[in-house]
Amino acid sequence: MNGGKNIVIVGVGGQGTLLASRILGRLASEAGYDVKLSEVHGMAQRGGSVVTFVRYGEKVAEPIVEAGQADVLIAFEKLEALRYLHFLKKDGVVVVNDLRIDPATVSAGAAAYPEDVLGTLKRARRTVAVDATEKAKALGAPKAFNVVVLGAAARYLGFPKEDCVRVIAETVPPKTAEINRRAFEAGYALES
Repeated sequence: MNGGKNIVIVGVGGQGTLLASRILGRLASEAGYDVKLSEVHGMAQRGGSVVTFVRYGEKVAEPIVEAGQADVLIAFEKLEALRYLHFLKKDGVVVVNDLRIDPATVSAGAAAYPEDVLGTLKRARRTVAVDATEKAKALGAPKAFNVVVLGAAARYLGFPKEDCVRVIAETVPPKTAEINRRAFEAGYALES
């Protein structure tokens, strides 16, 4: 058993952040770690930010990841990655879906979507950007983009690939197990 990790998963309501945190929590638990999950829903129903914390290790006292303490930031939308970047350690890694979803303030014209979000992330921290949305569409399962991102992040989480594939199959609805396995494999195969 290697040392534990602090993971922050961010996205927009409906992107599967809660499913991703449950998969990671189950992986860590089955690996023998003490696990704490915290799900902060925010304005999920209206496409607002959703943030979840997954902490695992020998002994974990509380579920909240403090600013500057996350080993990995998994983001299903790039502005959400930028918004929560302050949680990441200096030597942490961002795994981000290269997807833009305009927040309500941008849609209403009250704010502008920042320019060159991926460039900003890459200048700040080690960043792995993946086009998970297109990968999932190519697989015929556009909703599985979150599992593509999880696949891309897997090599930074410390769990064997086979365990990830098994836990995903055991966590998602049975009828989606095969497509989610393929989505994970596609993300895992992406160049990091």
